[in-house]
Amino acid sequence: MFWTPELASYLEDAPWPATKEELIDYANRTGAPLQVIENLQELDDTEEQTYEGIEDIWPEYEAGSDDLFFSDDDEMNEY
Repeated sequence: MFWTPELASYLEDAPWPATKEELIDYANRTGAPLQVIENLQELDDTEEQTYEGIEDIWPEYEAGSDDLFFSDDDEMNEY
């Protein structure tokens, strides 16, 4: 399972708390990239396991942090 801030952002508005199947359904309905769906499919298959937020799936995720996204424009403005 490989998460990036961009991939995780597709789940920010998911209907938390949610089960694995609910998250997969949400990702499919909202047009999330295939990598998001594949990551969700790799979650433990514990019956009735609910996730309270993206942090339960990817603990390193910091919701709303602009520092996670970097563009070439940012680098050019430093010089």
